Amino acid sequence: QVQLVESGGGSVQVGGSLRLSCEASGYTNGVCLGWFRQTPGKEREGVAAIDDDDIPNYSDSVKGRFTISQDTNRKTLYLQMNNLKPEDTGMYYCGADGELCFRQVVRVAADLAYWGQGTQVTVSS
Repeated sequence: QVQLVESGGGSVQVGGSLRLSCEASGYTNGVCLGWFRQTPGKEREGVAAIDDDDIPNYSDSVKGRFTISQDTNRKTLYLQMNNLKPEDTGMYYCGADGELCFRQVVRVAADLAYWGQGTQVTVSS
């Protein structure tokens, strides 16, 4: 079992920044971590993840603005979000699954093995 707890969401204006954190506990061997987001009426979508070779990958919509990173123990995941736009508004979830270790986050179906409770990000103009 893997437990995930996100933090760091909030409300910012367009162009602002936020940093999300995800603390993972439990048996994390064999899984990789990633960030997903969801807005009302839409499916959960992959935003960023780090694969088993510690190489990050991003959705096109956030590339160049968001940076994903993790601690060397691979138990804490971060998402630095800069130049935020209204369309970045949504509930952000940390997810863990073996598939994230070898597949691009945008190609991973949102039915991961483990999810956090989510943290809300609101960007207003």
